[in-house]
Amino acid sequence: MAINLQKGQRINLEKNNGSKLQNICVGINWGAIEKKSLFGSVSKEAVDLDASCALYNDSKQVIETVYFRNLQSKDGAIRHSGDDLTGDLDGDDGLDNEIITVDFSKLNPAVSFVTFILNSYRGQDFGTIPFASIRIYEGTPSKVTEVFAKYDIVNDAGFKGHVSMIMGVFYKRNGEWKFNAIGEPTKDKRLEETVNTAAQNYL
Repeated sequence: MAINLQKGQRINLEKNNGSKLQNICVGINWGAIEKKSLFGSVSKEAVDLDASCALYNDSKQVIETVYFRNLQSKDGAIRHSGDDLTGDLDGDDGLDNEIITVDFSKLNPAVSFVTFILNSYRGQDFGTIPFASIRIYEGTPSKVTEVFAKYDIVNDAGFKGHVSMIMGVFYKRNGEWKFNAIGEPTKDKRLEETVNTAAQNYL
């Protein structure tokens, strides 16, 4: 049964049978903005959100960033499904718009933190997006085997006026990987700024 994560909650990457999650997918799903005209008609505005994954060493220095212009980490452990430029124009279809897969067994041993970041490429305010969520699951980008955790990332007024956020951080503790659901908006405008903010405040 999936865990419904709360902001700031920390969890172990362990299944009900006690085995550890090694291969996971982190999927992000979001909707298009609805706009009403003076005459009552409704139009949809495409939303270009960008999911990214920044890797840091134990000293919180950036090793690499996987995002829409760098779809795979050098060690092959992390893969990005590609850039989604619109969001769900026809309402929530239940599918992820962008997916980042992680194989912890292949991850560079120097990596101690894996941070997931969300940026609004066109500067569209998170507060205007009808829904956005993250889920951690076993499977592949095309097949969900078992959802491990879900996290609603646009669920309060605190996101209004922001275009970037830290979704969550996988961190290595005593050789085991754990997850911290951050869910905090930042004042950053670009991915590079958000990567630095994550290192300074959330690792």
